[in-house]
Amino acid sequence: MRKIEELGRPAILTLAPYVPGKPIEEVEREFGITGVIKMASNENPLGPSPAVIEALKAAAPRVYNYPDSNCYYLKREMASFFSLSEDHFIFGNGADEIIKMIGEAFLNPGDEVIHAWPTFSEYIFATKLMGAKPCSVPVGENFQHDLDKISEQIGSKTKLIFICNPNNPTGTIIRRQEMLDFFEKIPSDIVVVVDEAYYEYVTDPQCSSAVDLINKNRVIVLRTFSKIYGLAGLRIGYGIANPEIISIIDRVREPFNVNLMAQEAAVAALRDQDHVSQSKEIVIDGKAYLYRQFDRLGLKYIPSETNFIFVNIKRDSRKVFTALLKEGVIIRTGDIFDQPNYIRVTVGTPEQNKRFIVCLEKVLGE
Repeated sequence: MRKIEELGRPAILTLAPYVPGKPIEEVEREFGITGVIKMASNENPLGPSPAVIEALKAAAPRVYNYPDSNCYYLKREMASFFSLSEDHFIFGNGADEIIKMIGEAFLNPGDEVIHAWPTFSEYIFATKLMGAKPCSVPVGENFQHDLDKISEQIGSKTKLIFICNPNNPTGTIIRRQEMLDFFEKIPSDIVVVVDEAYYEYVTDPQCSSAVDLINKNRVIVLRTFSKIYGLAGLRIGYGIANPEIISIIDRVREPFNVNLMAQEAAVAALRDQDHVSQSKEIVIDGKAYLYRQFDRLGLKYIPSETNFIFVNIKRDSRKVFTALLKEGVIIRTGDIFDQPNYIRVTVGTPEQNKRFIVCLEKVLGE
């Protein structure tokens, strides 16, 4: 009799499960402590807009109904927000699901997919899931995307290119002219996925969204409500592309993939741009504080255009991670990105930032 693993598709045997940031409840159970703060998953420390809470309360009695499979009202809201027609949008159970759907829609075994490294690991997951080959291109100086090397990597089997802008975990950006020059170099039949999950945090005027490129190029832009909008627990993300590309991806979308509460919350969140601005400001102020503290501690960091910072702590990040857990602070280790001496820390509230620095200084001094 064949072993159980022999029944699975060979492609999935190379997949490594995604390792999320530790939840607060798990750390409190494990160490018998309370008051743990999580600065690991790039969540909004302010939470969602109050308007979202009210929308969820109003929608709660309707949860016995199936959700609108086409996200009609949300799609209409997004179309108005971006000044695009409704057929430019597709929604998913987080942007993660859309990445997976892109793989299912476009990739065949033997195709090649190019991505920078380090970057968001779900690009590799979606590639391997479909039996395609991920091609990693190391980031260049100062952890920037090396678009020249990415373009040089393109071959006859290249089907997709993933670009995370700003990049996770480095927080670095690709500037507008760099992106335009890149599209001039690459073949027109390659689909480029530009993941802008953190775009709302960008302050550098030289970085602009790829949304205005979608009708001239085979570009899919990814966005999410998990980060600045504070809806990570509801799982809702979206893709923007020309309608022909959207129609291809939509063929592999599961019916009712975005739940009713998430749709209602997203509409309310999008309408409250004051909350978005407030969320951005607390991150700008928080980064300034954390930069000063890292400078004081002699720690090098990568200036970030996101709500997290990649910091070189000059020692094993796994040991520092464990020590910080005991202090009730959850961060992300850099070893999962092949940077074992780095940590990634989410910018929190002023109180959380101060507590993190106190605990980090204590741990580094031990």
